[in-house]
Amino acid sequence: MKIANIDLGERPILLAPMEDVTDVGFRMMCKRFGADMVYTEFVSADALIRSVNKTQQKLHILEEERPVVIQIYGRDTDTMVEAARIVEEAKPDVLDINFGCPVKRVAGKGAGAGMLRDIPRMLDITKSVVDAVNIPVTVKTRLGWDCDSKIIVELAEQLQDCGIAALAIHGRTRSQMYTGEADWSLIGEVKENQRMHIPIIGNGDVTSDIVAKEKFDRYGVDAIMVGRATIGKPWIFKEIKHYLETGEHLENIPFHEKMEIIKQQVRDSVARIDEYRGILHIRRHLAATPIFKGIPNFRDTRIEMLRAESVEHLFGILERIETEFKDYLK
Repeated sequence: MKIANIDLGERPILLAPMEDVTDVGFRMMCKRFGADMVYTEFVSADALIRSVNKTQQKLHILEEERPVVIQIYGRDTDTMVEAARIVEEAKPDVLDINFGCPVKRVAGKGAGAGMLRDIPRMLDITKSVVDAVNIPVTVKTRLGWDCDSKIIVELAEQLQDCGIAALAIHGRTRSQMYTGEADWSLIGEVKENQRMHIPIIGNGDVTSDIVAKEKFDRYGVDAIMVGRATIGKPWIFKEIKHYLETGEHLENIPFHEKMEIIKQQVRDSVARIDEYRGILHIRRHLAATPIFKGIPNFRDTRIEMLRAESVEHLFGILERIETEFKDYLK
């Protein structure tokens, strides 16, 4: 699969953009385990042109993580064009436009998935951004605003006509948020449309190697994007790629190696921010990781782990877990 001249190989697996998750440390971790392309956290066009420091920091990318995508969102054409030009100066491999974020503070203001209620403006923004920069522009969106307006098949053609280089589709409507099951049937319908010639990337509920292969085989997508299933489990990329290549499940990664991966995420987060906020930032990964699954009476230990405010305290808890619960850990 190619996005413009960027060759991602056969059946690539991509790291989805996730706010407060896909910072540079996590992107590098996912790259280490085989992610073929990674996305930054989404960047507010309004904040970017106002030179908000926290937003500008999201443009920081490393050579080692390429190919990397910077994703922007907004609701005003001129603002999005100006933001796109600023992003281009950061030299990402691809610029992505977010027309899929469902959260109220974004979609409720007309940006992200909110654009699914204003298709003319969505198309104007897309074409204007494509025309404004010299790097490939892609779009990520959803099936439609709600169950009565699943417009993605027609919309995909319109977005392609704007000049985008690839289209990622999350198999839910905005009104679904992240509830229910992702519907890949319409993603498959977009892919089967003879008028479509750009790569189609499927997204939604890819939680295992088996699911990833099933999506490729059943719906014919060019690539798959993995989001929430990576949180606390960046090695999922290695599992998926091994299964796609061999048809066999990857031998289970030893618990102590998984624990070291989690510790490294803590170290990276603390080094990037500071000790207190770095640990606070990584709590989502600690809460979501499946490595503690199956440990009996773990609730109090989990609470203590998530309340730790220093690296020394947190690592002490993790080491105690390895010692006290070694018979349950795999």
